[in-house]
Amino acid sequence: MSTSEADKPVHVLLVDDEASLREPLAEYLTGQGFRVSEAESGAGARSVLLNQHPDIALVDIMMPGEDGLSLTRFLTETKGLPVILLTAKGEATDRIIGLEIGADDYVPKPFEPRELVARIRSVLRRAGRAAVASPEEDALYQFDGWHLDPLKRKLTDPDGSVVSISTAEFRLLRAFLDHPRSVLDRDRLLDMVQGREAHMFDRAVDNQVSRLRRKIEADSRDPQLILTVRGGGYRFAANVTRVALARD
Repeated sequence: MSTSEADKPVHVLLVDDEASLREPLAEYLTGQGFRVSEAESGAGARSVLLNQHPDIALVDIMMPGEDGLSLTRFLTETKGLPVILLTAKGEATDRIIGLEIGADDYVPKPFEPRELVARIRSVLRRAGRAAVASPEEDALYQFDGWHLDPLKRKLTDPDGSVVSISTAEFRLLRAFLDHPRSVLDRDRLLDMVQGREAHMFDRAVDNQVSRLRRKIEADSRDPQLILTVRGGGYRFAANVTRVALARD
C-alpha cells in the first residue's frame, strides 16, 4: 500500500433514515477523522456506491423501502464491504440473521459514539483494512490452484477469474488458510469470523461454511477442500503455500 493510500481517512457509508441520528453521528465521525457519506435509504446507499468506494458501512436495520438486512446482503456479497448493523434493542432475531448473512458486528441503539468508533476500528482490523499492511498481508495464499491476496481481499480461481466473497467469507477462508489440515471447532471459528459475542450465534459459522463451499468447491455437496469433522468442526484439506509479493 502506498503512503498516500495509507494517509487517506477511513471512508464510512452511514445509512439511516432518521436524520436526527444520522446527521449528528456523521458530524461526530468526521470530527474523529473519518470521511462520511450519508444515505437515508437502501436506494440512496446504492446511489452512493455508483461513484464512491467506502471502507465500511453502518446500516440501520429498520428502514422504509429496502430494509437493512437486504442492503447488508448486497454490501457483503456484491461489494465485499464490512458492515456494522445499527439495531433497536428488541431486534435480536434480525441481529442473528444479519450476522449470518455476513454483517461483522452490531451496535444496539442508543449507543455511545466512542464505542461505535472503537467497533469500526476493530472491524477494519479484522477485515484486513488496517492503514498499514502487516508482513503477513504482503504474502499471497495459494491452494489447489486458487489464489488469495489478503491485502486486496482478491480471490482468484484456477482459471484466473476473480470470485467475489463477503467480509465474513474472507475471514473464514483466512482462518482455514492460516491453519491448514488442522481441525477448527465451531467456537474457535466463530471467534475468528464474528468476534464479540459470537457464541450467541452457533449456526452462523455453518451457514458461512456452506456459502464459502459454494464459492471454492467444484461440488459443494461433495466438498474436497473444507471437510466436516464429525463432532469436531471443520478441517481445510488442501496444501497451502505463501508467496511474498512486492507492493507498489
